[in-house]
Amino acid sequence: MSEEKLEEFLQSGKDWAKVKTSVPGVFVMKMPGSKNKEPSLSVEINPVDSGGSPTKRRGLIIRSVDELLEFKDILSNDKLETLLEMLEDVNPGTPEGKQSKEVIEL
Repeated sequence: MSEEKLEEFLQSGKDWAKVKTSVPGVFVMKMPGSKNKEPSLSVEINPVDSGGSPTKRRGLIIRSVDELLEFKDILSNDKLETLLEMLEDVNPGTPEGKQSKEVIEL
């Protein structure tokens, strides 16, 4: 996505509108302005389905390189994976009728 397209989206896009990028799961979102702040663009990270549509209502919103680096540091912490495994053990599972029958072996 070129800077020209980004500038055009910032000027003419609707608040909270999203545009797909060439990277699956990475979107550009227009953030609304406020009394003290001009409208701006941010990146939303949101897993996508096979059609390229977001699977979550709202993804992870990143506004700067510094924020990205902070999230990368947090997400690479081994303790986060351990915590999520513990949550999977404690949380109720998906009801049998709602699980997908199709499994793709990797």
